[in-house]
Amino acid sequence: MSDSDGRDPIAFSPNGRRRARGLGLPLRGTTGPLNAITDVPGVTVGMTTLISGDGEKAVRTGVTAVLPRPPDALLHPCWAGTFAMNGNGELTGCHWIREAGWFTGPITVTNTCSLGLAHHGTVRWLAHRFPDVIGEGVWPLPVVGETYDGWLNDIAGLHLDESHVLAAIDSAAGGPVAEGSVGGGTGMIAYEFKGGTGTASRRVETGAGTYTLGVLVQANHGVRPWLTVAGVAVGRLMPEGRFRSTESGSIIVVLATDAPLIPTQIERLARRIGIGMGRGGTPSGNDSGDIYLAFSTANDPGQVPLGPTVGFTSLGDQEMDALFMATVDSVEEAILNAMLAAETMTGRRGRVVQAIDPQRLRDLVCAKP
Repeated sequence: MSDSDGRDPIAFSPNGRRRARGLGLPLRGTTGPLNAITDVPGVTVGMTTLISGDGEKAVRTGVTAVLPRPPDALLHPCWAGTFAMNGNGELTGCHWIREAGWFTGPITVTNTCSLGLAHHGTVRWLAHRFPDVIGEGVWPLPVVGETYDGWLNDIAGLHLDESHVLAAIDSAAGGPVAEGSVGGGTGMIAYEFKGGTGTASRRVETGAGTYTLGVLVQANHGVRPWLTVAGVAVGRLMPEGRFRSTESGSIIVVLATDAPLIPTQIERLARRIGIGMGRGGTPSGNDSGDIYLAFSTANDPGQVPLGPTVGFTSLGDQEMDALFMATVDSVEEAILNAMLAAETMTGRRGRVVQAIDPQRLRDLVCAKP
């Protein structure tokens, strides 16, 4: 498969920058055709990106929407699980997911100060889409996540509004997913390089058949000396442009799969996200909000409110190791893709965050001993 410019989406982001596989980094596992969360059938992604102004009022932010089902089926629950590796952040809807094992509606991810607005906009979208249901016995509990972009963005200016959230949800589509400084990842920073939005996927072979697992990350975590790629401590060898002495970021990870799983199994997948994140070198610092959502599109129970019985088909626990490894590998790669797609950005107060140098990274990782 190739995009409209003939580029392989596994190797190139939509903006033309080489992804981790296009750079030749040694990564494990077999990707889906797009190497994106949209390889999971029915999952779509939309974004609104806000870049304007400079100086004190520079706007470098946005919102990302992940639709786990087609728009008309978004009141059909997805079975889910969550996990916080370090809880210095927010992902709404987690209480109900832990209680009932499912959620409905779009997932949105933005900056810390706009989380409430994204929640409001998501509810508005649901109310418009399902006017005879929302408020008549069905109440929305949207899943909304955040990471902090205040180093580059005038975060206290609250520049995101309801229309931006509605536009992100309405624009959700399949196909290659934009990466880098886009959507909710616009102003984000990873390991003191420019970070942002990234995605990856894996094909997973089990005794019951082949399934797809994909992730989307909003990478805004880590300090430079921690950065490790394919086992090589590259961050210590690339110290230029450092501006932090301690961790002060976060990461939100959304995982989707079409494998049939019960909620306890899905929560087990969510926990393994932290291992993939840890491969990049971070210990999940004290000031970081490292929060994960995993869901399965299988076992659609129909629209809420649910009936008196719900049926499940699920993989046996002995099949979970393949999904665990796919989770770890996908998260590791999605974070790299976010960093490699991002470009150097000048933001609030003239602050500059450099993009990682892809050729230097490749040389360090692939150098012969």
